[in-house]
Amino acid sequence: MILNAKAEYGVPVKIYTKDVDEESLTQLRKMAQLQFIHSHIAVMPDVHLGKGATVGSVIPTKNAIIPAAVGVDIGCGGGNHFIELCIDENDDIWVMLHSGSRGLGNVIGTYFIERAKKEAQHRFGHVPDKDLSYFAEGSTNFDDYVEAVEWAQEYAFENRREMMRLILEAIRPLLPSFQMTKEAINCHHNYVQKELHFGEDVFVTRKGAIRAGLDEYGIIPGSMGAQSFIVKGKGNPDSFCSCSHGAGRKMSRSKAKHLFNQQDLIAQTVGIECRKDKGVVDEIPSAYKDIHQVMANQNDLIDVVHTLKQVLCIKG
Repeated sequence: MILNAKAEYGVPVKIYTKDVDEESLTQLRKMAQLQFIHSHIAVMPDVHLGKGATVGSVIPTKNAIIPAAVGVDIGCGGGNHFIELCIDENDDIWVMLHSGSRGLGNVIGTYFIERAKKEAQHRFGHVPDKDLSYFAEGSTNFDDYVEAVEWAQEYAFENRREMMRLILEAIRPLLPSFQMTKEAINCHHNYVQKELHFGEDVFVTRKGAIRAGLDEYGIIPGSMGAQSFIVKGKGNPDSFCSCSHGAGRKMSRSKAKHLFNQQDLIAQTVGIECRKDKGVVDEIPSAYKDIHQVMANQNDLIDVVHTLKQVLCIKG
């Protein structure tokens, strides 16, 4: 259900939650004024302020790409890695990990974001918001950027596959004999790719969102200490076949460190084997939105296939 739709300026902004702060709305309104946005911007229920673009936004563009909207953590990123062992409602064990293009994606993203800003400065002289600097389709920078992002996504995929291989190799001697019963579910976020929507080929940037095409499997992790979900997409056209990539932060890391301490973290992660030191207080469950409300807000976008309970969480 679309709970909020802002259209004061530019294209409509369709938001799948009422829980959105004013800074994020300002960021979204700026994006909506760009002339090459196709149809509307879709905003997932894990929305929060981001660098370059709002986290949780799905941005369809015609003949242009905004590198800062994709960001520097292409294909999932390098920070905030985690590995989790989870149990579903059937007592089956799931291994879930979060990792991406690591430092290479950061180098690629930083390089092309600066190129876009310089190109915009050269073309227009004054740019009201440098984060909205873009490459036009057909330009050398555009083609180079698309190729680099695709390469970073492939690297992110191989990185996750190798991590999963090493994890399974490590836990196999510690568990009763088991067989893999399902294919791995792979989800990118923070990327751009060409897709068909509303009858036109467009470049879809998913910033803190994952693809949720019809019957397409996805993973929506909660915070450390909350449930996670294996989902199947409904191919909802208004969301550009997308859903949230997680619960979404409701406060910054610095604010979380100011409000909570190590004892709060210990209390909120009872029953889960995980880091409980002050170095990860910014990952405390209370720093994130309620994952159950996030899931309820996007029931038009996905169906829940499995609900996962964490047993072990390893933070990188």
